[in-house]
Amino acid sequence: MIIRSARYISSSITADRFPSSNLPELAFIGRSNVGKSSLINMLTGYGKLAKTSGEPGKTRTINHFLINDNWYLVDLPGYGYAKVSALQREEWMKVTLDYILGRKNLVCLFVLIDPRHKPQKSDTGFMEFLGNNRIPFARVFTKGDKMSRTSLKKSVEEYDKQMLEKWEELPVTFITSKITKAGREEILAFIKESLNNFSKTGYF
Repeated sequence: MIIRSARYISSSITADRFPSSNLPELAFIGRSNVGKSSLINMLTGYGKLAKTSGEPGKTRTINHFLINDNWYLVDLPGYGYAKVSALQREEWMKVTLDYILGRKNLVCLFVLIDPRHKPQKSDTGFMEFLGNNRIPFARVFTKGDKMSRTSLKKSVEEYDKQMLEKWEELPVTFITSKITKAGREEILAFIKESLNNFSKTGYF
């Protein structure tokens, strides 16, 4: 897939503010400071499309970006640690779950994981929630350039082992790096295939 255009459309803090559209949407989510904005910018080729920050919890709204004028890339608030109140985090999660569970044109949710840490309950539990609710998702291990190949492989295998205790099969998985752009072409090819499959349902 070639990204020819990418432009910001809206930021929403409640479900009634989501764009009214049947265009397919692919969303990105992960723990705070997992490198979500950097991945979005790397994938689209627009270096400042999503705001990046060293401060966890930078994304505080559901942000829609129109790609190639025919599908939306959606940047969701991160979960886990952020320097905000518990009430604020609950509000973020509520609108995020409203989006995930209620958005009929959500094609796939990319769950970003930092492989430098051992399997986190927030990640595995969230993916289990998605599976239970039949939400299509893929795993994306970020920051692949910050580990040796051996350590990275071991980390992914730890996640696989833990998930296979409850899952019959593993989700589609990508390993990425904003520095080397590893995984970019693979994810874009997956998005293209997903959009083609979605178009057969007659949504657009």
